[in-house]
Amino acid sequence: MKLILGSGSPRRKELLAQLGIVPDAILPPDIDEDPRKGELPRPYAARLAREKAAAVAAGPDDIILCADTTVALGRRILGKPRDAGEAAEFLTMLGGRRHEVITAVAVRRGARLWARESVSAVKMKRLSDAELNAYLAGGEWEGKAGAYAIQGSAGAFIPWISGSFTGIVGLPLAETAALLQAAGWPVWRRE
Repeated sequence: MKLILGSGSPRRKELLAQLGIVPDAILPPDIDEDPRKGELPRPYAARLAREKAAAVAAGPDDIILCADTTVALGRRILGKPRDAGEAAEFLTMLGGRRHEVITAVAVRRGARLWARESVSAVKMKRLSDAELNAYLAGGEWEGKAGAYAIQGSAGAFIPWISGSFTGIVGLPLAETAALLQAAGWPVWRRE
């Protein structure tokens, strides 16, 4: 039995390491991540996590772990910005408001699939022009849902959260450990 992390995210690998878990392989799936017309944020994240898990090739006894993190402002999905202009738009929209960060986790072993979502509320302060421009210039927004990473310098923009910090980073550890255990991975057994 091998554990395959279906994600190229270094943060997800680091979070797994907090549980003492090192994946046997890292195989990021290549799927279409565009939201469907009218798709709401939570079902969108859950669908992507499941589709990622289904897209990773593995042996019949291997365990595949995939996740998707989505930032939601109401019914609007704020994905990974295309460019600095869209990143600025996202960060301006989030400023002074609460939003949700949804991370869906899917674990597959053979034909069985286990899945859960972690939903956290986050408040971002309004950014001054100087803060926004410096953040954009640093490039940390690239490849990040909602154009920010709470574990990076954008953490200075977040005065309040309610929920799972690790879920906001990209892999909710409580939910992940429970799903891996359900699939038969020895999360708490050290050899």
